[in-house]
Amino acid sequence: MGGESRYEIHQSAYIKLVLHALKHRTSAVNAVLLGRSAAAGVEIVDSVPLFHSQIGLLPPLEIALIMIEEYYGEKGLSIVGYFHANERYDDFELGGVAKNIGDHITRYFPQAALLLLDNKKLESLQKGKDRSPVVQLYNKDASSSWKLVGSDASSQLALKEPSANVVLLDYISSEKWKDIEDFDDHLDDISKDWLNSKLFN
Repeated sequence: MGGESRYEIHQSAYIKLVLHALKHRTSAVNAVLLGRSAAAGVEIVDSVPLFHSQIGLLPPLEIALIMIEEYYGEKGLSIVGYFHANERYDDFELGGVAKNIGDHITRYFPQAALLLLDNKKLESLQKGKDRSPVVQLYNKDASSSWKLVGSDASSQLALKEPSANVVLLDYISSEKWKDIEDFDDHLDDISKDWLNSKLFN
């Protein structure tokens, strides 16, 4: 299926994922990845933070996916993957909710990526020890099971802008994560911008 796909993630998509997880540090959070197939693999152009409470509920997820597909479809982008951050700092397991949503996405985009926040990498980044993406990459193997991409993950998942982690650190130090909004926020108050269109202005 997606075993040998390469993924390149744009800086803004990547930063939104991490800021969303930092805003809700004691909750599981999730997001979808938007992009397109490219000559070298899959280009992840944007991301939409979804939920920080009751992330497994189907009705809000269906509403979110319909709105996201409609908005980004007009821009020539589709859902190409899923992001998940676990509730506990030391939890590196890919849970059932993440796998189920990932399975749903692969029905429409077979080479979909599933990204899991790696808190140890995030901590190393903040200490200046690591510059690789602070996520673990999973994709489907021949048996249709989600498998962690091993030590060669950096060759399969790359940041489009090499300075993305430097920018991320700047946003963390300036507490930019307080400004990010997700679909949960939008469903509670429709004035909240789930697109986060002013986040980087």
